[in-house]
Amino acid sequence: MLEVFVAVAEAGSFAGGGRATGLSAPSVTRGVNELEERLGARLFTRTTRVVRLTDVGQGYLEEVRSILADLQAADDLASGTAARPTGLLRVTAPVEFGRIHVAPILADFLDTYPDVSAELLTVDRVVNLVEEGIDVGLRIGELPPSGLMAVRVGHVRRVVCASPGYLKAHGVPKTPQDLTQHKIVSISSVTPNTEWRFGKEGLDVVRLKPRLHVSSIGTGLALARTGWGLTRVLSYQIGPDLQAGTLQTVLEPHEPERLPVHLVHQEGRRVSAKLRAFLDFARDRLRGVPVLNG
Repeated sequence: MLEVFVAVAEAGSFAGGGRATGLSAPSVTRGVNELEERLGARLFTRTTRVVRLTDVGQGYLEEVRSILADLQAADDLASGTAARPTGLLRVTAPVEFGRIHVAPILADFLDTYPDVSAELLTVDRVVNLVEEGIDVGLRIGELPPSGLMAVRVGHVRRVVCASPGYLKAHGVPKTPQDLTQHKIVSISSVTPNTEWRFGKEGLDVVRLKPRLHVSSIGTGLALARTGWGLTRVLSYQIGPDLQAGTLQTVLEPHEPERLPVHLVHQEGRRVSAKLRAFLDFARDRLRGVPVLNG
């Protein structure tokens, strides 16, 4: 019944939980009702359209996932499959990093380990691994204190870039303050405000008035490639452009401190074979990417 509870929580409906477990919706509903009655606590709030976890249910879900993981590890150990990567691996990463780096690595990993399947969640927010049932996440930036284990795989820089044509026509900025004399494409998903900080301590602040704001990295880079103006991104996002010569960076001596890149996963007594294999596989691949380790 614990598996049914988790399935309903993840699907957000009794019907969805039934499909995931192969049970009918009435059977799933009856099972959850019996579980709530046994616990003497309300795990879900029901409406005509959706089923949501209560605060008690959310806490119970985290504990149940941990229990089920330990049970699966014990089953694997008893059956002799503990050393063989198998099952569903759930991974999360920022949208652009996931598209450029994680997706190809994950595809190659699945080709190497045919008994593993995977889901890749690419979102530009910090995902709670426990609450959302994620095995491993890729994080860019300093990590706050947490119960997560972290494997450092590289770093990225915050860079200002433009096309060679724009720089030839308008000149190369020599200091951060020179940016006030240039056309700027502001990408809100990378730099959400118009105060750009420079220097290792981030103390050199330039207040800009960009004439163009865009929400997506792809749009901002496309405009920069046309020669419209300068923009600011993370270095991994323009790796192919730097190689092709379609964009070039400026103000390198004034860049802020580099941002670390980590793979993070839940700390526990046991790490599944699929997770251990993926961590080793992804670590080696990412540490071999020049733009992350140059």
